[in-house]
Amino acid sequence: MTSPIIHRVTAFGLAVRPIVWPFAEERRDEIAAHFAEKQRERPKIWNGRVLLGRDAVFTDDILAATYFETDFASFLAWRDWGFPDKAVFNGFGMGALRASDGAFVMGEMAQHTANAGRIYFPSGTPDLDDVMDGALDIAGSVVRELGEETGLTTADYWAEPEWHCVVTGPSIAMIQVLNLNMPGDEARARIEANLAHEDEPELSAIHLVRGMSDLRPTMPRFVTAFVEQQFASR
Repeated sequence: MTSPIIHRVTAFGLAVRPIVWPFAEERRDEIAAHFAEKQRERPKIWNGRVLLGRDAVFTDDILAATYFETDFASFLAWRDWGFPDKAVFNGFGMGALRASDGAFVMGEMAQHTANAGRIYFPSGTPDLDDVMDGALDIAGSVVRELGEETGLTTADYWAEPEWHCVVTGPSIAMIQVLNLNMPGDEARARIEANLAHEDEPELSAIHLVRGMSDLRPTMPRFVTAFVEQQFASR
């Protein structure tokens, strides 16, 4: 496992372009067979459209990259087969929910999802709903994923301006600390109540991680353990 590299940025330049992905085109039949097998294991997974990145460059406090559209089946095969196209990366936003009492709020993925049993900050591979004026709106992606997974809205938290970009091999997690206007137990209860009203929630449980009052000084130690689980399966 490659040791994570952490960049702190305040802005992004993530252009979305119509790029043909050779991996997806040349291995289409293999990819289709692989996805069919995954659907037999978890019938609820859906072959929607997602965005992957390439040509990532960190300059000062800016991350620039180019994103392109592909199908989830191709992404899943690329991930499961050990990331054969090294020019491509999975770059996604994560909302690090920090409650007013210092607890971090994380969700456990439900059994019908592609990442069943994994415990994450609210996150997801970007899709076409996250494109604005020809660019990936990573902040908007975090807000969308957070709302879909937890039911929380921007009225429930305030976002810190700095992002922690964790680079580990073919993955870049763009993590923004979101400070909740409530303690951890209340946040967990709010989210659990929202999940109870959904037919098939993405999350099966909510976990509180305590003992880290400030993410920044603990980021290397905390993220190292986190990404070893996170990036092995995305």
